[in-house]
Amino acid sequence: MPSFANIPKPAQIWLKVAAVLLCLYLFVVGVSGMGEAFNMFGKDFANTVLAATCNPFAALMMGLLATSIVQSSSTTTSVIVGMVAGGALTIDAAIPMVMGANIGTTITAMLVSFGSIHHKAEFERSFGAALLHLSFNLLAVAILFPLQAYTGFLTHVAEGGQSLFSGVGGMWLCNPLKAATGPVISLMKWALFHNAILMLLGTLALTYVMLVGLVKLLRSLVLSKVEVFFDRVLFRSWQRAMLFGFLLTLALQTSSVPTSLAIPLAGAGVLKLMQVYPFTLGSNVGTTITAFLAALATGMELPVVVAFSHIAFNILGILIIWTFPAIRKLPLLAAQALAHKSMNARYIPVSILAGVYFVIPLFFVLILS
Repeated sequence: MPSFANIPKPAQIWLKVAAVLLCLYLFVVGVSGMGEAFNMFGKDFANTVLAATCNPFAALMMGLLATSIVQSSSTTTSVIVGMVAGGALTIDAAIPMVMGANIGTTITAMLVSFGSIHHKAEFERSFGAALLHLSFNLLAVAILFPLQAYTGFLTHVAEGGQSLFSGVGGMWLCNPLKAATGPVISLMKWALFHNAILMLLGTLALTYVMLVGLVKLLRSLVLSKVEVFFDRVLFRSWQRAMLFGFLLTLALQTSSVPTSLAIPLAGAGVLKLMQVYPFTLGSNVGTTITAFLAALATGMELPVVVAFSHIAFNILGILIIWTFPAIRKLPLLAAQALAHKSMNARYIPVSILAGVYFVIPLFFVLILS
């Protein structure tokens, strides 16, 4: 039986590409399966997590914590829309939660970057890309949350947007991601005896193994043609990269997968941080489509206001931060500095992961609630 090294080089490349696509598909299955595992804990799980909203900052932290657990801002914002439609949440509580969800959704990219933690240079690049997304979203919240808390301007902007869709309802579109992964997730649930804990552990393991596989395969595929395709076609300019991020997220209806896919590409040296930057911003806007469709499906005004606040928050964040070069550099500089220090001090990425996504939000939720 011939070894892999004896296979002609063009065939090797096609086999590796096929392996990348398989790993990518199973990675998506793992990410989607984690959300399904949490759903298996019971329909009241998300409502219980999102219940402590006695003040805007508590709501912000709860949105962050809930999204960190579920690893999908689309899931969290859709739950928020449903709770507003059901009268369980007010607009004043829902909008800060949406802001927190924007921070929490970056955890998936952060976890992806840990797949290359044993390779210093690669980890610096991949962790820097994950930190860039986190830093931007933190800065956007730092600017817009106080304005919303004291003036309610996002509510007013969202109410204006909602008026354009007044009376629109009953809209439903197929989620291609669920359609593609649904059969395998159902098979996993059956194989794991429909046990929520086993499902969670299984999908976590699947996600991690596929991430490691993706990193190794992409590293071996860093060829001139691949670099030219990404550098000169998809990420040729910031406008193109931002549009690509928006359209890809729009198609998948989740930002976790597109932004996570950029991490191993950055780690492999295919993409630079300044190319990943606008891509993640486009993804931020694209992820708002799920909650927007969910809100339209309710046929009610208040859920649509929440959905529009999500759209307005992401667009205004880009306009305020990206438009001004001095402000635009802040997330980039912070990401580069922390990523460089993390190469030789592994407690830094672990501390960021535990602190930002779990310890700090949980502390404030418990104290403020």
